[in-house]
Amino acid sequence: MKILMLHNRYLVPGGEEQATETDVALLREHGHTVELLERDNREIERLGTGRTAKNTLWASDSYHRIFDKLRGRDFDILHVQNFFPLWSPSVYHAAARAGVPVVQTLHNYRLLCVNSFLFREGRPCDECVGRMLPWPGVMHGCYRDSRAGSAVVAGMIGFHKMLGTWKQKVQVYVAVSEFAKEKYIAGGLPAEKIAVRPNFLHQSPSPGGGCGGYALYVGRLSPEKGIATMLEAWRAVENPLPLKIAGDGPLQEMVLEAARKSRFIEYAGLKSLPEVLDLMGHAEFLVFPSQWYETMGRTIMEAFGVGTPVIASNIGAPASMVQPGKTGFHFPPGDVQSLRLRVERCSRNPEEMRLLRVNARAVYEEKYTSAAGIASLLAIYRIARERLSEN
Repeated sequence: MKILMLHNRYLVPGGEEQATETDVALLREHGHTVELLERDNREIERLGTGRTAKNTLWASDSYHRIFDKLRGRDFDILHVQNFFPLWSPSVYHAAARAGVPVVQTLHNYRLLCVNSFLFREGRPCDECVGRMLPWPGVMHGCYRDSRAGSAVVAGMIGFHKMLGTWKQKVQVYVAVSEFAKEKYIAGGLPAEKIAVRPNFLHQSPSPGGGCGGYALYVGRLSPEKGIATMLEAWRAVENPLPLKIAGDGPLQEMVLEAARKSRFIEYAGLKSLPEVLDLMGHAEFLVFPSQWYETMGRTIMEAFGVGTPVIASNIGAPASMVQPGKTGFHFPPGDVQSLRLRVERCSRNPEEMRLLRVNARAVYEEKYTSAAGIASLLAIYRIARERLSEN
């Protein structure tokens, strides 16, 4: 197959960038032709807020660029990883005009929620799910604490609902978990248009020994990730395993301050995937304290790849990914006392953690290998092509 893949890069790279790079590498490895086109949010400073706002609703330059690219080039699929904000949903219309089927991966809740997290004021929020226009998100300034910015994003969501973009211009949506699929169905997307395909690792890592004598957090340092809960729990534990924190984000200073005050907390900075997997392989356990409806929990999958058990909040997709007593443990999101108790148990029972490592690796081999990833992706592409030909 010949695939045109689109992605909009964020200022701070994360799981979406890794998922995009993995899909491209795996497709090429299996003999398919992939052209990756990316836009970068660093462009926003040059474009200015006015033009960026306009492009969020409908980017004419993106429309013409993608139509010209698809027209007569024999592409079989347009696969959109992330269109926000610079590509815009106009690319779906360009593909429809060119007669090329569209696959869209749903890495977050952008089509339902102004801030894309279904999270507000420290807790999950479903107030806009199912509305034609997510106006509560505007009233609360959910996008970067700005009502003006939130109005632009809400306008994009509502405008393309009225145009029929979401239902008519995309042949297959790819949710990365059953939980995310159910949220999108509640938000109005047709169930039959949503396929479930978890994230995966391109190359299987070797299982780690878990003998590093530390716990690990990997991910964005932001409020919805439960960073404050984790730090407070660590301060409350008596003689815990040291906690290494890898990542970047708006709460970096909070993490640095905690590291300055505690010999049990270390900030390791932003790490590459190979560095992350090495840290995970040596970690006794991974901490996943997220407080929002995670669509999957990519770092849980990565931890399982090296056989590392996970303490995860039981909310969103991670609640089903982690099996208590088998691949890790749960705690209620935001509950410092419960997390403290789990940390104490895992810190003081290394032999129990080693027993869980075998189970974690087995789950990875069952669900998250590249073999499963390529088979499911090609099946989705075939369905998308069949649906377009039927219409």
